[in-house]
Amino acid sequence: MTTYVFSFRVPSDYVPDAGTPAEWRAWFGGLGSALVDVGHAVTAYASLGDVGGSGSRMVAYSVVSAEDMDAALALAKDCPVLRVGGGVEVGPVLEAATS
Repeated sequence: MTTYVFSFRVPSDYVPDAGTPAEWRAWFGGLGSALVDVGHAVTAYASLGDVGGSGSRMVAYSVVSAEDMDAALALAKDCPVLRVGGGVEVGPVLEAATS
């Protein structure tokens, strides 16, 4: 299994609604044992360089485990961020040597 980071991006003018927390909890619950680390929400945003264009911003990240990139993308396909015109960046984690 490979570990993947999901970076969640929304349109820069996005404002969550009252149902947003429940929708995310349900989606995370559906990931089951593939969810390695629920991660954290991002409460402020700034960037340097080209990071997804000026029309979007990062709102959170999570870490999942999947067989391959296709399986990781399948896990991301029902993410609530897609409902609001956002996206999920998916990338494998490179395990660094610790010795």
